[in-house]
Amino acid sequence: MEVKRVFDILELYKTDYAELKDAFSYKDKGSWVNFSAHDYYKYSHLFACGLINKGFAKGEKIITMSQSLPHWNIADMGISLAGLVHVPIYTTLGAEELEYILRHSEAKIIIVSDANLYKKLKPIADKIPEIQKVFTFHHIEGIENWVSLIQEAQENEEELMKRLNEIKNSVDENDLHTIIYTSGTTGNPKGVMISHKNILSNAIAVKPIVPIDHGQKMLSFLPLCHIYERMLNYSFQIKGISIYYAESLGTIVNDLKDIKPHLFNSVPRVLEKFYDKIISIGKDLHGIKRWIFFWAVRLGTKYDDRGKNSAIYNFKLKIARKLVFKKWMAAFGGNIVAVVSGGASLQVRLARLFTASGIRICEGYGLSETSPVLAVNPMDWDNACLGTVGPVLQGVELKIAEDGEILAKGPNIMLGYYKDTEATAKVIDEEGWFHTGDIGEFIDGKFLKITDRKKEIFKTSSGKYIAPQVIENKFKSSSLIEQLMIVGENEKFVSALISPNFNYLHFYANKHKIHYRDNIELIKNPEVINKFQKEIDLVNETLGDHEKIKRFRLVSEEWSQPTGELSPTLKLRRSVIFRKYELVLKEIYGHGADKTEDMGKDKSSESFESRITNGMRKLINIQSDKD
Repeated sequence: MEVKRVFDILELYKTDYAELKDAFSYKDKGSWVNFSAHDYYKYSHLFACGLINKGFAKGEKIITMSQSLPHWNIADMGISLAGLVHVPIYTTLGAEELEYILRHSEAKIIIVSDANLYKKLKPIADKIPEIQKVFTFHHIEGIENWVSLIQEAQENEEELMKRLNEIKNSVDENDLHTIIYTSGTTGNPKGVMISHKNILSNAIAVKPIVPIDHGQKMLSFLPLCHIYERMLNYSFQIKGISIYYAESLGTIVNDLKDIKPHLFNSVPRVLEKFYDKIISIGKDLHGIKRWIFFWAVRLGTKYDDRGKNSAIYNFKLKIARKLVFKKWMAAFGGNIVAVVSGGASLQVRLARLFTASGIRICEGYGLSETSPVLAVNPMDWDNACLGTVGPVLQGVELKIAEDGEILAKGPNIMLGYYKDTEATAKVIDEEGWFHTGDIGEFIDGKFLKITDRKKEIFKTSSGKYIAPQVIENKFKSSSLIEQLMIVGENEKFVSALISPNFNYLHFYANKHKIHYRDNIELIKNPEVINKFQKEIDLVNETLGDHEKIKRFRLVSEEWSQPTGELSPTLKLRRSVIFRKYELVLKEIYGHGADKTEDMGKDKSSESFESRITNGMRKLINIQSDKD
């Protein structure tokens, strides 16, 4: 059958996948709970009837704020069936953003998953008279549960089903399906309006690229309110793939071993965490085992996906896979066919390493406004290229503007920003091209490579352009660095703020007998500063003179979503970081009093005494490394 509206997917569960016992699964009290194809179809329709029974009219908004659960999918389909608009929001949002979205969306009811989210959101909802009710997915004593909507609908099911069918027939593929609020790295979040056609055109175009099929499993741990995970979720449903939801990011390793999935979606930061964990295990090995482990890692990072690996290299890789990489595969459950990576740029070194190990990385690119995929690397090596985001997705048009910006056109381009025609006109021009804000180029005339964000590129005072993301990505290979932000707009030189990987830094400090009371004292330790300087120097050798980091400052805090430095999609919120470390930045560039010990200072501006001191520190570090 033809899938033209999102809820048409349900008919596949009634016909093609009726036997599926684990259409969706989640873990409750240590055990996996399955929802069958029949459950999905039945409860989605009953939930839709419950919403109709409450008097909701076509086009009205319903908010969900929940961890990934089968309940979310049922609510999503029920909202769609009833001709309503689903507004899913992140569970990590702060009170200010939440209130803005609740008011701006004009939602009538909210559904949250658990008691903690209820306590977080209910006081805000109570201030907004348009919000009629806050329901929960999980049973919580004294709070109305979403099941009550289903139970009320069952009392008048026959009549409500007739009204539901009338509404379904009135829904067009160009109707508004959902509003996705962007994570808002600057200012208030914008409501991206996505139609049925927008998101389904993408899900259907991606379907042939998804390397698994009906009867196989995927593990989902990214939030379903994110357009990337949501669209792929629809694509998996169209193919009849069983979807298992991880308990949390902290349980991924155990969940992989438990269900042995064939695929999962990820963002680069999660893959980087996997890599850090694997490397830490290697560092605990001794003797010949440790040597073999890191020999395999070095070999993997030299993998050539363009088919230029020599016979000798392939022979060595075969040995590395047998001795080392098969254990990596086992850690991922043993059945992984591929990992889909999106949301940000992945280090090509990691893409090569994981692919060499037998874990194929399919990296793609897109935005919420493009529903989201614009380009993606498939499993087919003839149509893939590591270090790029792959060829343009079928049905999508891309071109590079004169200033390097990527422009897109196609059925997946959003309807516009909700209640913001001015902002819409700024990104969709008169010819219908969507301006992504990303800078890119085509490799071999076919493979799209993202080089930076247009708004984030800046000039130094000498007129040299700096692309911060390109430089920042190079430093992510360091075990010491968790996050790094490049600064230097209108300044003489480039500097960096660094949030260290404190788990690794504490290990390093203990190993080298560095005493400290807390992180504030640790980052001021001369030996620690010199260790970071060595890391900076290594990467600086690969950069142009105007790109080199001349000064840096370590910060004592871990940057995260709850503390505001990272968006829900783990991107740097540069404006927040600039504000938070304004005094530090002034000190770096001499705009304020120098009240702190300098670290990572430009060597050309150091005094003779400073150079002697740093020289002595380096000798101490070298001796410590030998010890």
